[in-house]
Amino acid sequence: MKTLSKIHAAGIFLMLLTLPAFFVGTAIAGKNVDTINQTSKGIAVKGYDMVAYFLDGAPSKGSTEITHYWHNATWRFAHAENRDLFAANPEKYAPQYGGYCAYGVSQGATVSFDPNAWTIIDDKLYLNLSKKIQKKWEKDIPGYIEVADNKWPGILAGK
Repeated sequence: MKTLSKIHAAGIFLMLLTLPAFFVGTAIAGKNVDTINQTSKGIAVKGYDMVAYFLDGAPSKGSTEITHYWHNATWRFAHAENRDLFAANPEKYAPQYGGYCAYGVSQGATVSFDPNAWTIIDDKLYLNLSKKIQKKWEKDIPGYIEVADNKWPGILAGK
């Protein structure tokens, strides 16, 4: 009987040790994602000027002096004109999926992006993790967009 009690007590002890790890894992899996990919200081999309992709056809770092606050993040711009265009119509210039890698979202994940790995499709900006991932993305852009569009709401909700 003594041996059985020791085994039972050991089982309870192990269960109590693993319980916190279970709850931490559950909290991480169910964590809500920021709508906008931003730094810990609230700077959207690594401080890049999203309007520059449309007007200049290239990434451009935004200035700390030229900003606009939208969707709980501070967006930076290389020029005041770009800021004004963004402020007048942020949905037109903001990257899809909040600036997370579009291919990653199609796979159910939110990952960062390389400012040099981007595409504009139907007047919408899509960012990718890297040039290598962008090559995968380019193999079926319409298919990946359809999948990502369907997964995005669930990702935001932490599902």
